[in-house]
Amino acid sequence: MKRYLTLAFTLLLTSAVFAQSGYRIGAKVSDFVLKDAQDRAIPLSSFKDAKVVVVVFTSVKCPNSKLYEARLQNISQAYGGRGVNFVFVNAAIGLDEGSAKTQPDNPNGNPTFPYLVDEGQQLSKQFGATKAPEVFVLQNTADGFVLRYKGAIDDNPQVESYVKENYLRSALDDVLAGRTVSTPERRATGCLIKRF
Repeated sequence: MKRYLTLAFTLLLTSAVFAQSGYRIGAKVSDFVLKDAQDRAIPLSSFKDAKVVVVVFTSVKCPNSKLYEARLQNISQAYGGRGVNFVFVNAAIGLDEGSAKTQPDNPNGNPTFPYLVDEGQQLSKQFGATKAPEVFVLQNTADGFVLRYKGAIDDNPQVESYVKENYLRSALDDVLAGRTVSTPERRATGCLIKRF
């Protein structure tokens, strides 16, 4: 019995540690620099004129990420004129993808957003991203970028026409209107980002 209690306590403690990794809602996000597919350095601070930056952890090899490519492209275009910039980060989901410098297939032509490479998974660890795709909404404030939403894009990864709740769009609308995000976290579903 004592062994089971010890095991249960260890599992509870371990899950609490993993649940608290990365930025929490309301935390200031440190500046970061990642390279794009052409080896150009792109810092977060280069988006100083944006009202909001959406960091999307995705993967060129994840089927769930592929299901969201067109949706994210449409959201990016819909909110681009309102001061929202999207940054796509290729978060390796397996050992063979650690240095992938490819971009996702884009059904609408050339991407209209930076697509960066998370070498060594440094940024996904910093943010606490666990799935691809997973989004982080950063509001540009006088003190720097602050995390306002993290998690899922919507409630139906498989079929866009069956989506009932657009979590990302709702969060963007709240932030742009100066409101507190009504639901600041939603568990992302998708491919697990395997740590190596």
